[in-house]
Amino acid sequence: MDIQPQTTQSISDDQELAKALAGVSKDTNNNLDFEETPAPTTITPPVEPVAETAQTPVNYMASNNKPTSQNNDIEAIKKDALIELRPLVDKLNLTPEEKFDIYLLLIRSTDDMTLIAPAHEAAKNIVDEAKRAQALLDVIKEIDFLSAPSQAAA
Repeated sequence: MDIQPQTTQSISDDQELAKALAGVSKDTNNNLDFEETPAPTTITPPVEPVAETAQTPVNYMASNNKPTSQNNDIEAIKKDALIELRPLVDKLNLTPEEKFDIYLLLIRSTDDMTLIAPAHEAAKNIVDEAKRAQALLDVIKEIDFLSAPSQAAA
C-alpha cells in the first residue's frame, strides 16, 4: 500500500478562506444600524476656598449630643419615675417574668439592694424552669455586682 505524505495547505487556500470570511463580515456589517450615544459630559463646579473656622469638639459619648441641662432634666425625670414605680410594682397585674424584669430594671437603675428580695421572690415564681434559672442567675449576678468593692477605689 502506498502511503503518500500529507502535503501542507497552500497559501492560496488560506487566502481564499480569508477572502470568504472578509466577505461574510462585510455583508453582516452592512445590515446593522448602530445608534451612537453621546459621551456623558460632567460639569465640575468651581471649588471655592473654605475658610477655616474654630470648631468645638463633639462629645459623642454624651446622650444624643443634647445640651447638659436637657440631659439633667431627663435624668431627673427618670429618677422620679423609678421612685414612683417602686411601690407600684406589686400592684401591677403582671406575670412573674414581667415582674422580675421590672425589679431587675429597678435594681440596675438604682443599685438599691433592698430590691433584691422582691426580685428573688418574683424569680422563684417563674413557671418555665429555664427562664426561672436565668432569673435566679441574674439575681446572683446583681448581688455580686452590688456587693463587690467599688472599683473607683482601685
